[in-house]
Amino acid sequence: MIKPLLLEVGVEELPAIPFLKELPNIEKKWADILEANALLCAFEFYYTPRRLVLWHPEFALAQEDRVQEVFGAPLHVAYKDGKPTQAALSFAKKCGVGVDALGIAQKDGKEVLYFEQTIKGQNSKNLIAVMLQEFLASLNFGKSMRWADHKESFIRPIRWIGAMLGDEHIPFSLYGVESMYFSYPHRSISYEPFAYDFAGDFFEKLERGGVILYPQEREKKIRAQFSHLEHEHGVQIQVDVDLLAEVVAITEYPKALIGTFDAAFLRLPPEVIITSMKEHQRYFPVFKDGKLSNHFIVVSNAICDDYELIVKGNEKVLRARLSDGLFFYDNDLKNGLSIHGLKDIVYLDGLGSVFDKVIREKNIVDFLALKYKKDLDIDTPCESEKELFAHLNRAIMLSKADLLSEMVYEFTELQGLMGYYYAKAQGENTLVSLAIKEQYLPNAEESELPSNIFSSIVALACKLDSLMALFSIQKIPTGTKDPYALRRAVNGIIKIVLSKKLSFDITSDLQALRKNYAKFDLVVLEQFFIERMYQFFDVNVSLIKAVLESGERDILKIAQKVEALDKIAHSSDFKEMFSTFKRVANIIKGMDLEGELAIDETLFASAYEKELYAAFYEKQQAYYESYEAKLDALFSLKQEIDLFFDNVMVNAEDEKLKTNRQNLIASIYKEFKSVADIKEITL
Repeated sequence: MIKPLLLEVGVEELPAIPFLKELPNIEKKWADILEANALLCAFEFYYTPRRLVLWHPEFALAQEDRVQEVFGAPLHVAYKDGKPTQAALSFAKKCGVGVDALGIAQKDGKEVLYFEQTIKGQNSKNLIAVMLQEFLASLNFGKSMRWADHKESFIRPIRWIGAMLGDEHIPFSLYGVESMYFSYPHRSISYEPFAYDFAGDFFEKLERGGVILYPQEREKKIRAQFSHLEHEHGVQIQVDVDLLAEVVAITEYPKALIGTFDAAFLRLPPEVIITSMKEHQRYFPVFKDGKLSNHFIVVSNAICDDYELIVKGNEKVLRARLSDGLFFYDNDLKNGLSIHGLKDIVYLDGLGSVFDKVIREKNIVDFLALKYKKDLDIDTPCESEKELFAHLNRAIMLSKADLLSEMVYEFTELQGLMGYYYAKAQGENTLVSLAIKEQYLPNAEESELPSNIFSSIVALACKLDSLMALFSIQKIPTGTKDPYALRRAVNGIIKIVLSKKLSFDITSDLQALRKNYAKFDLVVLEQFFIERMYQFFDVNVSLIKAVLESGERDILKIAQKVEALDKIAHSSDFKEMFSTFKRVANIIKGMDLEGELAIDETLFASAYEKELYAAFYEKQQAYYESYEAKLDALFSLKQEIDLFFDNVMVNAEDEKLKTNRQNLIASIYKEFKSVADIKEITL
């Protein structure tokens, strides 16, 4: 039999961010517990800031009976001279029966003792308390707390628990709370609980009590209110999806309201105003005609007839925040950008100060500026090379100066961005200001990239120094732990060099840069790059391996070769072509492709040898505009190779003929290997 099961855990207000981080895991954790207890069924999970609800429309009243099979010792061990040994007696005792009740079964080709019993399923309501306790204990919010004199901990104190199976209340005690058949409405409606007789009654009374239980409905309501406000006031609301998720998590009955602030605050950089709104107050910024306006959106959790006091209260709070911001901003403009105090800021134990980091980054910039000189000249023309290099030097030396500003001290997430505004204000070159702003890009999965090669060099220097410096003091990511975001740094380097089509060799270029760091195993860092490339490219991993096994270490060329190989691998006739070249790989197995592969045309004894060599020589000498074109040309040798294999004995008795034929096949494979080692491909 089945009945609906409702479980509600009432808590003091949940902190949104820790809860949202765990949210993707919650349903799976409960499903695993249901499955472990043989009670898996369809369910839904709902939440508000004050409650966690598990709703099961059809929940089994008892576990199904199950047959348990137990295997014991082999018969020749269980019995001696027809009498049971201690092994048989122990097995019978374990099964709770006499030896006579034991059976015999085949297992792994042997006859062994066997016992089968039917285990009757337990009544599910007797399991719910233990299951719920296990579920709550499994939730990981980072931090938890204890309250009163309870030993158990949770993210916030648990104030009530509701448990109803059909119309039957299930009594138990958890976290010092007795389960009941009541819940609480929205605080604006009442502080008194309401009772319910069954699950449907719960949902109906909760709705009447001003609680929108379903998070999707709360989000839908907020978005509809946003649309109404946009239409009414002729504005556009910037909807940050992460901020919206927070607001959904902290409201039970959301109400979007529009407030204003003094237009004089618009003198602040818009990012400062937006950050102050989002980070401290969970406000949504408002734009008009493409520019930030002196309005904001607050989503209230109150239910009332007049929201004017709520709007005014939030306006007052924001005014104080922005006043502080304007004070910091004016002070910073007065002081200007300076690097002198950077020597007093410790970067990391063993790596000196932030000023030391800037100097290391400058050395990298000097190296990259020479390496990418032609690209720089095209992308960022200056009056002279000397002027261009001077601007790069200025950009990197000022790149971390805003860490000394009052604004960045208050809003650390604005580092780089505030440096951009301060550099502009003091008349720095546009290239310099922009590079300061873009030095940390890309800083997220969907982040923008530096807008030009000048900024890209500064951003690459920032990331390369972090990698080289931290690896030099053995701060190497392990497992899922990456406290210094070094995996993101490598991803950023890959994205930048690919977007700007810059060459960067992870062997030779890292070797050239290592002189400024304590000695460490550069192979470990190179392997770290390679591991990230396996994650970066969304293709069959064997294609990446084939390219890497060819010895290629230039990130740009690796990407181009992987892309070319992937396109060909998706062609309809690739499997047929691939089988031929797998045979080529098998024949030359063990040969040194780096040695001399001399081919003597006078030793050709068959027209098939001559035709293959002529076709190969033509492909070898041709110029190709892309790796894809070269691979296409080499794979087109399939017909000549097949005829060669069908009509020519490679392993001839004559050693000269044998060697000549092997060298011909090896030369073809070597030409392939200049792009990818195709024997590594698996389909």
